[in-house]
Amino acid sequence: MRHLKSGRKLNRSASHRKAMLANLATSVLDKERVITTVAKAKEVRGVVERLITYGKRGKNLHAIRLAARTINDESVVKKLFDDIAGAYKDRSGGYTRVLKLAPRQGDSADLAIIELVGRRGEEKRRKPKKRKAVRKKPGVQAVDGAPEGAPAAEAKVKKPSKRGAKKPAASGESKQNAGAAKEPEAADTTDVAGQQEARDEQNPSEDAKEGAQ
Repeated sequence: MRHLKSGRKLNRSASHRKAMLANLATSVLDKERVITTVAKAKEVRGVVERLITYGKRGKNLHAIRLAARTINDESVVKKLFDDIAGAYKDRSGGYTRVLKLAPRQGDSADLAIIELVGRRGEEKRRKPKKRKAVRKKPGVQAVDGAPEGAPAAEAKVKKPSKRGAKKPAASGESKQNAGAAKEPEAADTTDVAGQQEARDEQNPSEDAKEGAQ
């Protein structure tokens, strides 16, 4: 039985667990909002809050060295003492928050968000946006039966039909071929007219006979 044995082993050795919690605490102070498993979030919460307590001591050399044991990034140490610690000077504890999420796909591990309270990392609640009145644009017609305030339907511009489009001009060779094709038709019409005149001379019509008489 695990009586009076606090802490989670997280299936890691002591050195691995210490390094993992130090890296995770550094990420929480740097990004101010981290998604991890529920067990890791609850375990690193104590590390982060202890570091913030060191930061609230002010720029004390001993406090800086204690924080630098865990945080290996100088920029994060500077941010802790200059920015984060000053935001919690009126709060005695409870600097972090753990919010549970849906299980992770794949291994179904329980996920959670660990974030700093009252900082930029936490999500802001979205306020309902006010609807602005829609101004009618010139040249736009309103749709019949549409509710008031609804945007009017813009008039559609008709595209030129393909039937009315002009065909591209034919090349010189195509024009010569077209002229050659039309010449025999004209010759055929002249031959037909000459044959008709010859028939009329041989067989005069009744009107011509009456005029001769």
